[in-house]
Amino acid sequence: MTLRELWDRGEPTIGGWCVIPSPFGAELMGKAGYDWVCIDTQHGVIGYDQMVPMLQALSGTGTPAFVRVPWNQPSDIMKALDAGADGVIVPMVNSAEEARRAVGACRYPPRGYRSWGPTRAALQTTGFGPESADRAVICVVMIETVEGMAALDEILAVPGIDGVYVGPNDLAVTHGMKPDATASTPEHRRLIETILQACERRGLIAGIHCAGPETAIRWREAGFRMLNVDNDSVFVRGGASGVLEALRGVKREVGKTGY
Repeated sequence: MTLRELWDRGEPTIGGWCVIPSPFGAELMGKAGYDWVCIDTQHGVIGYDQMVPMLQALSGTGTPAFVRVPWNQPSDIMKALDAGADGVIVPMVNSAEEARRAVGACRYPPRGYRSWGPTRAALQTTGFGPESADRAVICVVMIETVEGMAALDEILAVPGIDGVYVGPNDLAVTHGMKPDATASTPEHRRLIETILQACERRGLIAGIHCAGPETAIRWREAGFRMLNVDNDSVFVRGGASGVLEALRGVKREVGKTGY
C-alpha cells in the first residue's frame, strides 16, 4: 500500500529514519515494518553515492522511501527523485516562493520544471511518465523558522504541497527557545499546534519528529499523521549503551539528534 492510499484512509503513518550511510541499515529499517523510511541527506552522513543503494535496499523491502534533501535546491530534489525516492522532505521553507520552487522541482512541465531523466525511478513503475510521476510524488516541506511561521498560510496555499513536516528543535531555536523535541513549553506547543491546524484546514498531511513514543502518541492523538521517533544511530547507540549499563552498572547519556 502506498502512502497516499494510507493517508486517503485517514490513517497515521510511522516512519523510520536513516542517518547512517548503509544499504544494510536501510534494509533493516525497511524490514522493521515502518510505513515509510526517510534517508536523511541533510543532517545524516549520507551522500548521493550511498543514498542510491539505500533506496535500492528499501525498494527490496517494499517500503516507501523519502529523501530529506540538504536544502531547497532543485538539483538535489531532482536527483533524489530520479534515483527512485517516492518523495522528498525539503527543509527550511520560509515563503510561498520557496514552496513553489520545491514543488516545481518535483513535477514535470507544465506543472513544474523537473527535468526528464528518471534514471532509476522509471525502473520501478510500469509505464512511467510525466503524468503518473506527478501524481505519485510526495512533496513535504519543513516549516521551522520565524519567517516560515509568518508565511504559513501562503506556503500551504501553494498547489502541489502535500504536507508539512515539523522539526521541533529548529522551530524552538529560531523562536529563541532551547532545542526540545518533546515541546515541553506551552509557547512551543502552540507553534506546533498552529501548523497542525493550518494543515487540517487545507486537508494536508502534518508530520513531526518525536522525542519518544510518548511524544509520538500525544501528537498522533492531536491529529499528526506522519510520525517519526529517532533514527538508526540513536537506536544503535542506545542498544550498545544498554548492554554496557547492564554489565558494568554505568549509565551513559545517549546523544540525541535534532530535526
